[in-house]
Order: sequence, then C-alpha cells, then structure tokens
Amino acid sequence: MLATLSSETESLLKSLNLTTGEYQKICNHLHREPNFNEIAMFSVLWSEHCCYKNSRHLLKLLPNKGPRVVAGPGENAGIIDIGEGIQIAFKIESHNHPTAVEPFQGAATGVGGILRDIFTMNARPIANLNSLRFGPMSFPERGENDATQTHNRYLFANAVHGIGHYGNCVGVPTVGGEVFFDECYNGNPLVNAMAVGILYEGDEMPSAAKGVGNPVLYVGSATGKDGMGGAAFASKELDENSTADRPAVQVGDPFAEKVLIEACLEAFATGCIVAAQDMGAAGLTSSSCEMAAKGHVGMIMDLDKVPAREPDMQPHEYLLSESQERMLMVLEKGKEQPVLDVFAKWRIPAVIVGEVTADENIRIFHKGQQVVDLPAKLLTDLAPSYDRGLKPPEPEPAKARRLANPKDRFADIQPQDFPQWLERLFASPNIAHPTGVIRQYDRHVQNNTLLASENLGSGVIRLRRKNGDFSGKALAMTVDCNARYVYLEPYRGSQFAVAQACRNMVCTGALPLAVSDNLNFGNPEKPEIYYQLYYAVQGIKDACEVFETPVISGNVSLYNEHSGEAIFPTPTIAMIGLIEDEKKVMAPALRQPGLRLALLGRFKPQLGGSEYQKLRAGLIEGPPPEVDLKQEDRAMKLVLSLIDRQLVEAVQDISIGGLLPTLVEMAFQNELGIAFNRSALAGQCRLDECLFGETGGTYIVAYHPDQEEAFQALCGEKMDWIPIGRTTDGFNLVVDDQPPIALAPLKTLWSQTLANL
Repeated sequence: MLATLSSETESLLKSLNLTTGEYQKICNHLHREPNFNEIAMFSVLWSEHCCYKNSRHLLKLLPNKGPRVVAGPGENAGIIDIGEGIQIAFKIESHNHPTAVEPFQGAATGVGGILRDIFTMNARPIANLNSLRFGPMSFPERGENDATQTHNRYLFANAVHGIGHYGNCVGVPTVGGEVFFDECYNGNPLVNAMAVGILYEGDEMPSAAKGVGNPVLYVGSATGKDGMGGAAFASKELDENSTADRPAVQVGDPFAEKVLIEACLEAFATGCIVAAQDMGAAGLTSSSCEMAAKGHVGMIMDLDKVPAREPDMQPHEYLLSESQERMLMVLEKGKEQPVLDVFAKWRIPAVIVGEVTADENIRIFHKGQQVVDLPAKLLTDLAPSYDRGLKPPEPEPAKARRLANPKDRFADIQPQDFPQWLERLFASPNIAHPTGVIRQYDRHVQNNTLLASENLGSGVIRLRRKNGDFSGKALAMTVDCNARYVYLEPYRGSQFAVAQACRNMVCTGALPLAVSDNLNFGNPEKPEIYYQLYYAVQGIKDACEVFETPVISGNVSLYNEHSGEAIFPTPTIAMIGLIEDEKKVMAPALRQPGLRLALLGRFKPQLGGSEYQKLRAGLIEGPPPEVDLKQEDRAMKLVLSLIDRQLVEAVQDISIGGLLPTLVEMAFQNELGIAFNRSALAGQCRLDECLFGETGGTYIVAYHPDQEEAFQALCGEKMDWIPIGRTTDGFNLVVDDQPPIALAPLKTLWSQTLANL
C-alpha cells in the first residue's frame, strides 16, 4: 500500500480526472509509482470516454452476433455483409463537449473522426448522417434578447457550418439526420456523427498489431498541442468555466483528410500493411496501446521521430495530443518501401517511429531517455469498471405526478380549433423541415444518393460493386431517438427508439440489418442517471433481439450535464437496412390525386411526451407511446411485402407531431390536396389525441384504387387497417365536413421556420 498521497499528487490526479483509488490500482499493478507521462496516459485511457468504465459491463448485454456480422464491437467500426461480396462498415460517435465550447471545430472534427473510423477498416466512406440536439433558439415569452437563446443560436449555427464544411470538403454526402431542440440541452448540446463506408470481402483491415519486429508507421499531419486531454475533458460535466477547456478541442483540415483517405486506401491495397488504427481520442496513446493490447504484443516508439508542429514539445504533449488526420500502422517487415512510396506520391508524411515487440509493454523514448514503460493491457483491458447503484429518478409521489395522464391537465380541443394547432406545430423547429440545415450539406456528391432531404426518416444510396458497376442494391440509413420518451420511461423509450429506426428503414423498402448506438446520458455517478442508463440498455437489447438487428458498434457519452442539470437520456440509434432492388425505393411524398389513404397497424396515440403537449402545457409528462415489439415486427414485414409487390405509392410512419401533421407533410412536396375522414377514427380517442397524439407501429399508406383488391387481400390476412381518405387536386386539407384549410401557408411555415431561426 502507498503512503498518504502528497497534496501535489492529489492535485494532479484531480486535474487529470483520476481518483485516488484508481491511482492506487495503478501503483499496485506496477509495483511502483508512475511518472508524470505515465499518469497522463492513464488519465485519458482510463477516462469514461475511452474505457467506458461506467458502462462497459452493460454494453456486454447487447446482442452483437448475426449471420451478416463480419466485425463487431472492439474494432474501429462494425461491418455487415450484404451479399455479392459487398460489405458495409458503419458507426456513430459523439462530439458533444467539444461542440459546447468550440462549435465549429467541435462538430467538424466529429465528422472527421468518424470518417477515419470507417476508412481505417479499408472501407471507402460513402455517406454521413448526424443527430443534433440543442437548446431552443427562440423564447418568445422571454424576449428576443435572451442571452441563452442567443448562445444556442451561436452554437447551433456554427456546429451546422462545421459539419457542412468538413463533409463537403472531404467529398462525402450528408444524406440524413435529425434536429431537435429542448431546454435540457442548454449549455450541453449533442452532436452525434454517423458515417458509412463500403468495402469488399477479404479486404478488411484489422487493428490488432502483430509480428514481432514489424515496423510501426506514423502517417498524416504533424502533431501539435491542439486537442490536449480531449478524452479526459469529454469525461466530466460542463459548467460556466468550461470555455477554458477550448484547447482540448481539435482543429480539423478536411482537405488533408481527403488526401489521407485516398492514400490509405491505396496503401492498404499493397498488401504490406498488417494493422491500422486512427489517432482519435487520446491520440498516439490510444492507438499504440489499443493496437498492442489487441494483438497481445508490445510496442517501442521514439517520439523524436514523430513529426511535430511546434518546437520543444514535451513527451506528454506528443502522447495526449489529438491533432487530427493522423494514423498509426504496422507494416510487414521488409515490405516498407511500397507503402512509403504511396504516401510519398500523395505528399503525406509517413515516418517509421518504432516496432512491434514481444514483451507486451509500451515503451516510449524521448531525447534518448525512456519516459514510459507500461503494460499495454493495464492501460486498456485492466481499466476500472464501476457498477453504480440504481435509483428511480424521483420519489414515488413526484413520479406519479410526472406520469399522470396529460388529458387530466387540459381539455380536448373543438373541431374549429385544430387548424390553429396544426399551424403551431408546423411552426415548431422540432417538426419544421430543416431547410436551413440541409442546404449547407452536399447531399449528392459521389452521385450515389437516391433519397436525402426528400425523406427525413432515412437517407438511401445506391451501391457499387468492386469494379465500379452499380449492383442494383441500395442501402438505407438513419439516426433516431425521441429522448422525451426515454426521460419518461427509459426502458420503453429506448425500445421505441430502436423500433422508430426500424420504421424509418421499412418506409423506404429496406430490411433493417444492424445498429450502432450512441448512449448520451448525464453523470452516471448519480443513481437516478445510472438508473436511466441501465434500463435504456435493457430496452435496446430486447428490441434488437426481436428485430434481429445486432449492435455491432457504437459510443457512450456520459457526464452530459451543465451546471449540475442533466440532459434528457438520449440513446441515439443509428441503423442501416438493405433494399435488394433499387428500383423499389419508396419515398413518403404523395405523387398524384385519386390515391386511397389508409392507416396500417395499431393506432394507439398518446399525448405523453408529444410535441403538442409541450406546446400546449409547456411540459413533458405522462406515459409515452406503448411499444409492442412483436406487433411492430409484424407491421414492418407487412409494409415491406406491400412495397416489394408494388401495391403502395407512398409510405410514412406516424411519429413526432402525430397523425395529421404527418399526413399533411406527405402532401407538401407535390402540393396535393387531402380529404381526411377523421370520422373513421371516431370513438377511438379524443380529437387532439387522435390528430396530434404520437404513436408507434402505425403507418400511413397511399395506394392506387386499381390495387384495392390486392391491397385488401394482403392486409386483411395479416393486420387491421383503416381507410382514412384520399388525395385530391388543389392544395387544401378537408377534414370531414369542415371548411377547407389552405396548405400553402403551412408549407411556408414548415419550410422556413428553422431557416429563419
């Protein structure tokens, strides 16, 4: 046992976010006290951001196997086989804290980092998506000069600009995503970036180092002092002093990354590289230690050979820097020159900085002196793991009030009232079309995009074979989560998030294949937050098992709090799905008058957690929509069958905003009219619940009258359905016998609200 720690050591540990217990564990394993450089390495690799010490044991509960899974958790990204030798790599990851203190670079480098996870696997990046959550940008009741909404606008505008800048410059289309605003994200926005890449059978690049004596190659931009301690910074709560951590935010160069992508893919093709890892969180420390630990080998490196951006850099600065656009590779000994020639051709620095050793230690030298000597697995595999206590979020009386039926708080609306509520909903940034965001993203670069802004649920791209020919297949991809539902009931809300992502898939005609999750939560050391995390993981697990969508990659982002206030628990679900015939890609837009409209599935709308409830009552309470996983699965299979047999013209699931806003949105693109027979749903629920309540497992489908018999025969065999109206000429909405409502002003609101903000 160590003697009492000195005040200097205690102060150092606190500044590096290490506990005295963790320091004791380090000393016990080493049988000595670590030096400063070694402590710095532990501070990042034993941070929540790198080792998932509060969630690692929970993540093991998630299903990660399946007949299509090629690579799962533990690699830079997950890989799925979709047939004909084509494979898809994908992953989602957060850059929340960096965006909170430096929104442009924070969000931009989030895109750069997730792209490196993809091409490190030898996959060419083919699509980006993102999930953005910020505090509200407009508080009418508090005045336009409110400092909070002004700051939220600054964060949001610059984050979107950063995402667009990096993705556009690097030449990867941004084909989908979601935008959501709530007060809980004030001061702690969420930026979750997803990337998708394509590779081919047999071309996978592992990250485990191997081959004693094999050279270790540093590739890419020089190392500077930007991003210092970024992993540790991302593992603590934010407060009003967090702007002082701006040096922990990396600075990206998308043009350098574009060249790096091309050079790496060409270098991998030489067959002379045996392992690769990008230098993301914790930079050179994480890449070297993780590669060595996975391969059960050691590594020796000389920092004097590492390209440096600044003179007189200290060892810990090399080791902790998170400078962007850098890679670490292990080459086959004797075959270095073909790889070096490739990087020389692309004018990318590539320097041999070390070699693989047999002793399983990481040994670092600087100016001829050994400054680090640590077992690689102590830094990675033996990192601490905490099973926190569970506590329901609130005492039972308070919880009962929070889960009270919202219908007890306000009366139903009258038929003459719903037009004004429809207008208010379309003026909400959470329902309005994110035009001001989407127009900053290049959605069609690479010339493979089939659906992007046309369909807010999922992006769809066509897939090419290895020879460059189109395969005829298409890939759908989405990110989704209604954090309000998870806040109200973590288990049910997380199941709903997975089911919603699946619905986004099937509405395009895609079979859901696999998941990458991004678990955004508050401080897990608080029992009520750990309670949310625990049951959210259980919900994701149970839903993914039913839908047969293994979780093959992901990210955990905890300590998302500002001044002690936690965000809503936000387990973002990223999902991909396969469309076997790209000619059968389905979009939600109604395309012609005279189509029949029907509700398919279980229509059980709830006001709890709805956008209508927030607008009307100014709060979120009550039970969220129910989730029946087996019913959801049956409904999805029926929708896929209808699309495959070409019995429907448009499909959209009902989610945020409820039935009527979803139906009206389907009419916006081609400016058609809708005759809505609300009386067909009379008796099922009150008017506002029917029109604006939110539900799961329910789809609006449009079909041609000529297909009536075949449609009825297929649906009648498998699921209840309700005819609710038809499409018409004239850009109006008619509900039962109510006067027509002009849809043009609503479309203007829907398309301009977010852009105006």
